[in-house]
Amino acid sequence: MEVYLENKLVKVKIIRKKNKNIYFRFDEELNLVVTANRLVSEKEIEKLIYKNAKSLSKMLNKVQVRQEKDSEFWYLGNKYNIILEEDNYLEFKDGNIFCKNEKVLNKFIKEQTEDIFNDEVSKLREIIKTPDFKLKIRKMKTRWGVCNYKNMTITLNSELIKYPKYLLRYVIIHEMCHFYHHDHRKEFWQMVSIYYPNYKEARKELRS
Repeated sequence: MEVYLENKLVKVKIIRKKNKNIYFRFDEELNLVVTANRLVSEKEIEKLIYKNAKSLSKMLNKVQVRQEKDSEFWYLGNKYNIILEEDNYLEFKDGNIFCKNEKVLNKFIKEQTEDIFNDEVSKLREIIKTPDFKLKIRKMKTRWGVCNYKNMTITLNSELIKYPKYLLRYVIIHEMCHFYHHDHRKEFWQMVSIYYPNYKEARKELRS
């Protein structure tokens, strides 16, 4: 099956399961994957797709933007071209990164991510008096940070190394405030605003 979403022809893949609800997602090839019960006909699925065409188009655009971002090299909010040179271990110059190979570059980014994230956490701990917690760093698809106040851990998305430091600080402050307020009620945002007054702008930037 194929459908049009804002003049884009999209291939539809249907997965049959026993679930009661119908779920939509886009895979890495930008196919619309529909998970539906065996009793739901293709015509019904097609009707639902067109009924939700606007929201599905937005979802598709987000996946495309993410893929474009993943295919580029970004570091602390700046975009760089990668130029592999056997004689050059690693050097930043005029919007380029000259390095020996991708293995060297990946090692550099991993080390920088750990150093920068830990450094920012240490600085903010001096300002926000949180309980002792363990910092974890890993790549996450849907969240920038997670505070597990029961296990006393904060997990940060390693993808934040691609963004300016002020967005990293916002995410850290956001998660630190969850040690005091476990949900997103008014009191939580009041505390966040004390340490990061422009939190609304940061949230919009991360969403885009």
